[in-house]
Amino acid sequence: MTVRPQADRPDRPKRPRRSVAQIVGRGLPPHSRILAALVTLTVVTTVLVLAWPNDVPLNTLMVPLMLGSLLLGPRHLPWFVVFLMVMLMLAVGRQEQITVRIVLTIAIVFLLCFIVLVTSFRRSRLGVAGVLGESMLVDLRDRILNQGGIPTLPEGWLAETALRSAGGTPFAGDFVVASRARRDSRVELAVVDVSGKGEQAGTRALLLSGAFGGLLGALPPAEFLPAANDYLLRQDWDEGFATAVHLSLDTATGEFEVRTAGHPPAAQLDAGSGRWTVLQGEGPVLGLIEDAEFTTVRGLLRSGDALLLYTDGLVETPRRDIGMGIDRMLGQAERLLRDGLDGGAARLVDSLGSENDDRALVLVHRR
Repeated sequence: MTVRPQADRPDRPKRPRRSVAQIVGRGLPPHSRILAALVTLTVVTTVLVLAWPNDVPLNTLMVPLMLGSLLLGPRHLPWFVVFLMVMLMLAVGRQEQITVRIVLTIAIVFLLCFIVLVTSFRRSRLGVAGVLGESMLVDLRDRILNQGGIPTLPEGWLAETALRSAGGTPFAGDFVVASRARRDSRVELAVVDVSGKGEQAGTRALLLSGAFGGLLGALPPAEFLPAANDYLLRQDWDEGFATAVHLSLDTATGEFEVRTAGHPPAAQLDAGSGRWTVLQGEGPVLGLIEDAEFTTVRGLLRSGDALLLYTDGLVETPRRDIGMGIDRMLGQAERLLRDGLDGGAARLVDSLGSENDDRALVLVHRR
């Protein structure tokens, strides 16, 4: 009888052993894991207070409370706050003597719990935790700024934008949208001023910047402002109006068209004479009148010429009308841009207007 040798069998890879915590944690969603970690931290803190009441203060429980307010969503946060208050009362029961200091500590912790609960109920409208909600707002702000970026222009052209919001916050009612077709020499820009200031106008600016950015370049230049006006009318906002100036520029020839909607007029620099000219146009404010019509101002940018598009925050103040403000702005432009236009948008915005009003400016220059 012949005995055949058995073929060598490959060793089976050993599965790594997992702890109970890993197995349990894997089955929990992220928010539940955070809740479980905070509950564990609260229990450990309470045990420390119970074991060493004279060494570990009661306000140590504020640490998991603050972490919970930042990390937990509105569904879990109220229950965690109630749980922490129960742990606090258990810790108070082991105190040898209830002094005035302990009573004040309990009152402060309960007050903070109340504030966190109120904040949680307000966050329930958004439906996300504090850190996640803040990151969403930051992402929306970055999207506005990205939409206001000027596309790459052909050699010989310079375009700069400068935005400043009321109070220095990142959210403002003034914004810029720009568009350039890949196989076309035409560039389109729009400077928009939404009713209101700072954060109050920021939410409307978030919506309008996306809508106007989609309309810009998708429609013929003459149809952009009428389409933007119709969009605002459909929103039916209490403060649903906005002003805008729209530039359509052919970078191959330098020919341009400017249309305004209740907005301060654009200004053109003639390099030959060194003088600025106001390009007066007519058009109603967006969002108030149906079937609005907007006049077109046509012109030509030669070598050395420039255009300024801006919002009323740069030229209008309670003590000065818009006409005098435009004269002052053009005087500042002659002085600040005399040695070169590079970086001129930021220099003009920083030297004009009020910090209590939103300001935006676009500078287009043909070298």
